[in-house]
Amino acid sequence: MDTMLLCPEKRLLSVIGIVVNFAVAGAFLFTQAVFVPIFANDYVAKIPAPITNEASIQIISEVSSKAEIKNFDEAVKKKFPGAAIVDIDDGIKHIKLTKYYDGRPVRINVVEINPRIAKDYTLTPVLASDTLANKSSISTMAKDSNSVIALNGTFFKPQTGVPLGTLMINEKLLTGPIYDRVAMGIFDDGYDIARVQLNARIKSGKNTVKVDNINQPRMLSTYVLAYTPDWGTIAPPSPKYGLQFAVNDKNKITQISTSALKIPQNGFVIAGPASLLNVFKTGDKVDLELNTIPEWKNVKHIISGGPYLVKNNEVFVDMTAQKLGSIGGKNPRSAIGYTEDNNLILVAVDGREGSSVGMTLMQLANFMKSAGCVNAMNLDGGGSTVMYVDGKVVNNPQVKGGIALSNAIVLSKKS
Repeated sequence: MDTMLLCPEKRLLSVIGIVVNFAVAGAFLFTQAVFVPIFANDYVAKIPAPITNEASIQIISEVSSKAEIKNFDEAVKKKFPGAAIVDIDDGIKHIKLTKYYDGRPVRINVVEINPRIAKDYTLTPVLASDTLANKSSISTMAKDSNSVIALNGTFFKPQTGVPLGTLMINEKLLTGPIYDRVAMGIFDDGYDIARVQLNARIKSGKNTVKVDNINQPRMLSTYVLAYTPDWGTIAPPSPKYGLQFAVNDKNKITQISTSALKIPQNGFVIAGPASLLNVFKTGDKVDLELNTIPEWKNVKHIISGGPYLVKNNEVFVDMTAQKLGSIGGKNPRSAIGYTEDNNLILVAVDGREGSSVGMTLMQLANFMKSAGCVNAMNLDGGGSTVMYVDGKVVNNPQVKGGIALSNAIVLSKKS
């Protein structure tokens, strides 16, 4: 009897044990499958993954860039209320507006460039051709240089296209100053504007002669001038009682003559009064030293104009001092300047028509000051004033598309 009762109890206990074991195992598996991931996710959410230096720098840079873009947008809108503003690219804005002077309208095109945002772009002067004595349309120069912005540049001789005034491109001085007119120096990290003089000489042993200019038309018979292949193939005629000598790529004088000489490839010709140059002889080794005053170290490009419009944050128009009396009155105008934080300002003013009468130099100076320029200068104007933006001429020059020009200042993407 007892034996019969014990067997069912054992079987019952065995079944209960099995059930309990399955329950415990199931609970364990459920805990592993459900609770552990929840705890893990919760833990990961509370403790952020470590950020590398590169990642943090990138985040800071992106935030800073967005803030710079926003500040730039707001500053331009505030500066030019009511103007039509178009974003050409980040950091490059085209502004169109009309102002009234004495009740007469003046159409103005402005380009403002923030170099801290538009980091992929570079500013440089460009020539119409490989040599100085050529002209071309601004659209052609802009397209040839893959530029999004272009504005006419220095004064030039209409008959030939030779720039009149200081012009340096990619650290190469192509032409020297006239009447010590004002010019803009373009550096990797900003700009400077000053009246520029040439500090040049030709030397051979103990003999040193001052060089008055490079690749410019002769203004005085007493001047000593240097001509490089950028001028062309033949130097201009010598002055009365003058001579010239050719220097090859090894800095040796190869020929002396009273007649115009062929300019050696990678060399130059010096032309001036015989009384100054007769100390040099064929076979002499000479050095041509070219510098400017101020001595802009690390300057990449120089483009000249005149007169000043803004100097050290003050309106300053020195038209008489720079012998520019002939460009007074209301006319189409071009100007270039920069702000305290090195934003570049390019301006083209339409004129000589009923819908836009043009500006005087003083009106232009006040406008450049209102645009935030701490330094600014006038560029060639009148019929030369033409601005190109994003594939087309945006102002209304007297000749459709603008007259043929010697050179321009352009903004293009870095290669």
